[in-house]
Amino acid sequence: MMRRLVCLMMFMSSLGAVSKTRDVTFYWVNTSDVHSSIFCYDYLKNKPTKGGLSAVYSYVENLRKEHPNHVICTDNGDCLQGQPIAYYYNFIDTVSPHLITEAMNAMKYDCGTIGNHDIETGHAVYDRWIRELNYPMLGANVIDVRTNKPYLKPYHIIERDGVRIAVLGMTTPAIPNWLPETLWKGLYFEDILESTRKWVDYIQKKEKPHLLVGLFHSGLDGGIVTDKYCENATKMVVEQVAGFDLILYGHDHMYAVNTYQNPLGEEVPVIGPTSMGARIAQAEIHLTMKGKRIVSKKIVGSTPLITGYDETNTILFEEQFRDERKALEDWMDMPIGEIDSTICERDAFFGSSHFIDMIHELQLKLTGADVSFAAPLSYDSRISKGQLSIRNMFSLYKYENFLYTMRMTGAEIKSFLEMSYALWTNQMKSPNDHIMLLDNNLDNGRRQGFKNFAFNFDSAAGIRYTVDVTKPQGEKITIESMADGSPFDMSKTYKVAVNSYRGNGGGELMTKGAGIPHDQLKDRIIQSTEKDLRYYLIQYVREHKKLHPQNFHLWRYVPDEWAVPAINRDRLLLFPDEK
Repeated sequence: MMRRLVCLMMFMSSLGAVSKTRDVTFYWVNTSDVHSSIFCYDYLKNKPTKGGLSAVYSYVENLRKEHPNHVICTDNGDCLQGQPIAYYYNFIDTVSPHLITEAMNAMKYDCGTIGNHDIETGHAVYDRWIRELNYPMLGANVIDVRTNKPYLKPYHIIERDGVRIAVLGMTTPAIPNWLPETLWKGLYFEDILESTRKWVDYIQKKEKPHLLVGLFHSGLDGGIVTDKYCENATKMVVEQVAGFDLILYGHDHMYAVNTYQNPLGEEVPVIGPTSMGARIAQAEIHLTMKGKRIVSKKIVGSTPLITGYDETNTILFEEQFRDERKALEDWMDMPIGEIDSTICERDAFFGSSHFIDMIHELQLKLTGADVSFAAPLSYDSRISKGQLSIRNMFSLYKYENFLYTMRMTGAEIKSFLEMSYALWTNQMKSPNDHIMLLDNNLDNGRRQGFKNFAFNFDSAAGIRYTVDVTKPQGEKITIESMADGSPFDMSKTYKVAVNSYRGNGGGELMTKGAGIPHDQLKDRIIQSTEKDLRYYLIQYVREHKKLHPQNFHLWRYVPDEWAVPAINRDRLLLFPDEK
């Protein structure tokens, strides 16, 4: 009898222990769009900067000391492009350990999602990178055409302190709009909403997690929307798919903390960081557990600015990569030629410029095209008179775009330019209006004062034209002639030099602007370079030894009496250092 009583008491005691209520808190840190900003230094501007992965590392390490085993760290993609660091280890030194891989591993991420700029490096680079990472790379909607199954791991399970967390990774399906198929050969990209519905159901049935977190390389909303997919689908997903407890997103570089209702009326936090490790997306997940059940949950989101970091941790992080940095800097500082005048990218917004015309000149010479399109890619780069190094070529051309030669009619060229300048310039109603199409917040850090992205502000060479800033889209552009004075024919087909981003539909100037259906763009391509445009810029400088930048003076704003004073006003507004 006594033995039965003891056993019963032990059973009741264990039952009480299992049912005991306890509180658990996780600190989730998410980065996105780091763009190879590994150190607190901007190699494009050649100066120290705040943020960067080494600063994030310091922040995360301090959290880990305060909350052992309760910090979760994830990344949302776009790591392999942006700074010369990435280019060097992607394409120049392909034998040494990849510095981006080493740095990401040092961060001790739990998992990550692939971004479109990672895919931009091509299979050889991103396949190697994924193999060498110490954490799983996710991408449920990146599909292998041979198997019709995900090319990457679709989701990852994190188990901490008795809590089971499923992390579902998605990337933007708009990749074919920006990148040549050679870079993503053998893959296709499912619509995020469609793919998410499928995987959420699968994860809930198979894994039965306590929490489901979305890790999306897809902006909050907007971007390219077609009948097949949406570029920035995060808000759409949370409002149409039940099951998520938290969504961490990236791609649009816009830091924000939002809460949206899912189809069941439940509030779901949605958090995005900014780029370059300047701000992170953070979630404090407060759970009350009873046995193996969550009885209450509170998630608090924030986007801390990574400043005032512990310099000791930052130095320790950066010191371990001293040799790799030295190799990079020696390569960047390698002299390749000279330039006999200073050129400034900011000039490109206000008319024909030496900076952009140098790119036009190279594109026309490389392709033998009739017309060239090019845009300012870095907003305010400057190359000073004197010796040129490889470093300068990253200021001249920021991205690893290929160069296409495409077929376009005269009418399509005009329509392309109509959209470009409509994104770029205001329709002036009085002489006192802005000539530039500006954002209400001039210091938004994303478009640098412009309403739209400057990398979509394409001008043309090979033709002479004016831009009437008093007219709406469709009436702004008057093409007077070819550059040599011969007639320009709206019905004639011309050879056009354009970068691969634009030629694949990036910025929608080819599709919405010129009116070419996206599925016909590929058929318009006559040829493509084998390497990125910056490679040819470097070769061009080495071959010519000394550059003599020229302003072609092929286009200008009209009417002069409105445009000239407005340019002077807006230039000082955008670039107050000129006052």
